[in-house]
Amino acid sequence: MKKLYVGNLNFDTTEEDLKQFVEEFAPTKSVQIIRDKFSNRSKGFGFVEIESDDTQEIVGKLNGAEFKGRKLRVDEAKPLKKDFDGGNRM
Repeated sequence: MKKLYVGNLNFDTTEEDLKQFVEEFAPTKSVQIIRDKFSNRSKGFGFVEIESDDTQEIVGKLNGAEFKGRKLRVDEAKPLKKDFDGGNRM
């Protein structure tokens, strides 16, 4: 199971839309579109968990693919890094 970053999403894209699109290339376990916590509007990117070990082939097919009028930016998701103080900087 691998997690992919999917960027340059059309702001009207739903998680179901993205799931259906990605499933044309690989079985999909989960989809999460990141939203603004105040307006609930899409931030234009999200994450997709795929059930495939051939991540580079899937990334190669999805990266640059046209979806809802935009060319997707797709890469393997990087682990979240937190500073020792929780990331709060002032």
